Amino acid sequence: MVPDPERIIQVRLWFDKANQDLRAMGVDLAANPPLVGDAAFHAQQAAEKALKGFLTWHDKPFAKTHDLVAIGNACIEIDATLASFVRDAGPLTEYAWRFRYPGEPETQITPEQVRASELIARKLHEAVLQRLPPEVKPG
Repeated sequence: MVPDPERIIQVRLWFDKANQDLRAMGVDLAANPPLVGDAAFHAQQAAEKALKGFLTWHDKPFAKTHDLVAIGNACIEIDATLASFVRDAGPLTEYAWRFRYPGEPETQITPEQVRASELIARKLHEAVLQRLPPEVKPG
């Protein structure tokens, strides 16, 4: 069966955006001083977009949510081998808002914690890509 060309485009778009978030993390962490809150946000976003790209490929609808556990569980229903990656990424969920808005409780995150989050996001991103056919992978 030949994959739907429109679906291929949509999946690539999700991964193009995920790749931009991965790149933004690197820029944020290289800043002096590092923009750790913004980098944490991009870690969450990269993971979210990779999972949504996976669901798009499998034609599985998803809600508008930043909850990586909920999105990830939908992915695990399709491929249970993603479970450990989803479990590791779950705590990144709160980075979608934790450092983005004024008035949120003051919390600190260190560059080391963000680098650990970056690694989690990159591993999940790669794991998802490994489970997709070559034609949907960004160029």
